[in-house]
Amino acid sequence: MKKNLLIFIFIVSLAMLASCKSENAAFIDNGKGKIKVEVEISDSPEERAAGLMFREFLGENSGMLFIFDDEKTRSFWMKNTLIPLDIIFISKDFEIVDIKYAEPCKENPCISYVSKGPAEYVLEVNENFTIRNNITIGNRINLKI
Repeated sequence: MKKNLLIFIFIVSLAMLASCKSENAAFIDNGKGKIKVEVEISDSPEERAAGLMFREFLGENSGMLFIFDDEKTRSFWMKNTLIPLDIIFISKDFEIVDIKYAEPCKENPCISYVSKGPAEYVLEVNENFTIRNNITIGNRINLKI
């Protein structure tokens, strides 16, 4: 009986810890509503360098948010990235300044996808996510991180 009670307390504790986990999300306002994207944060040089390399799957409304210390023209490439992506470049004021449609790089040299304007944030999502959700340059993003 005591063992069952301890197991129950352990399970309840785990459930409570899991429910306390903060969820990082980006909310993109496409002018008709807000599109929620659950994001993994990439904010260190090592995390930004690895990005979504070697991933075989990215959830439908999931992405990776790259956070930089400053706003400037950004360049991304798809070396060792296995899935096609939309790359959304975002200003320090949380406005989309550019969107690139990026294909996996199968051999060198890899194409560089350079933003048309300065960006402090970059959001990578599944291929054609922006098209399916009517997301365009000029749309705004709110972050919950």
